[in-house]
Amino acid sequence: MDGLTGEESAIVAVVGEFVDREVRPVVRELEHANAYPEKLIEQMKQMGIFGLAVPAPWGEAQVSARCYAAVTEELARGWMSLAGAMGGHTVVAKLIATYGTPEQKDAYLPRMATGQVRATMALTEPGGGSDLQALRTVARRDAGGYIVNGSKTWITNARRSQLIALLCKTDPDARPAHTGMSILLVEHGPGFQVSRDLPKLGYKGVESCELTFDDFRVPASALLGGTEGQGFSQMMRGLEIGRIQVACRALGVARAALEDSLRYAQQRESFGKPIWQHQSVGNYLADMATKLEAARQLVHYAARRYDSGERTDMEAGMAKLFASEAAMEITLSAVRIHGGYGYSTEFDVERYFRDAPLMIVGEGTNEIQRNVIARQLINRHRIDS
Repeated sequence: MDGLTGEESAIVAVVGEFVDREVRPVVRELEHANAYPEKLIEQMKQMGIFGLAVPAPWGEAQVSARCYAAVTEELARGWMSLAGAMGGHTVVAKLIATYGTPEQKDAYLPRMATGQVRATMALTEPGGGSDLQALRTVARRDAGGYIVNGSKTWITNARRSQLIALLCKTDPDARPAHTGMSILLVEHGPGFQVSRDLPKLGYKGVESCELTFDDFRVPASALLGGTEGQGFSQMMRGLEIGRIQVACRALGVARAALEDSLRYAQQRESFGKPIWQHQSVGNYLADMATKLEAARQLVHYAARRYDSGERTDMEAGMAKLFASEAAMEITLSAVRIHGGYGYSTEFDVERYFRDAPLMIVGEGTNEIQRNVIARQLINRHRIDS
């Protein structure tokens, strides 16, 4: 990626070497067994990957959003689940670094930087989906802090994360509803249960769970930033880097599918010549490469804008929308190019095709992204009535 420092380029290169040396040789076996990649996660901790979003003085290796995007793409090129394992963690780190009290920063960020504490965020509810303003998890004040009741679903890394950024209502009667939302930084304890792991088409190895809160008590100091009613706006800012991250996962999956297809199309012959020389296959490859490069440029633009400090919800939404749809198309084309082998679990392209749909529905569905983009377009281009 253009614009990286020498140190950032070296970080991306090291992650790419890790993927080729440690991830790709074992991913098929781990993924098919739906096995948690304990060893790989530990190696990621040692490499400092979980600290890439933690600023000094709490972390030692904070990088730009552009570098973070490139690292995410490399991880997803090896196995999308590894990129997912650090996605929510990064959003929570950004939330605490931006909005946390000094005590919250000191308590969590140093341990998050090393991966000693891993974090995730809990937004989605069983009946709410992308409609965050309809959430029903409530935290009521009492003398000692808050009592939380409610449930969440599709929470990645929930069993193995020590910290969860919980979006809930601290004022259920507030109108509009988003003004009554807050984020609580919660840890596992009595009244908080990870009730089950959800079965999934893809995104194997890393758990996605349902959570229940039954009179779960947390101290008042758990309130992010110390002021109620700020949670919705805080989370919307956090989701900007979250959506860039999901877009980068799509890039990595699509890139792996293209690279495998380019290799296969040169090795496989039919009717006396490599199959890439058949116009139909060549056209697939040309379209795949073009869509991937267009998606990458859109993602990089969003990352540059995020680094500038400007509001990036529209650009992140565009990147996530386009990259995820491109990944779905590219992975399907990879299956077509591989023919029967593309449907075989002995080749990786079937995994790419199963992983790609997650990015279409994750971090806000693409239908929601279109709503965000349209709303921001109008806000930025209002006409005088």
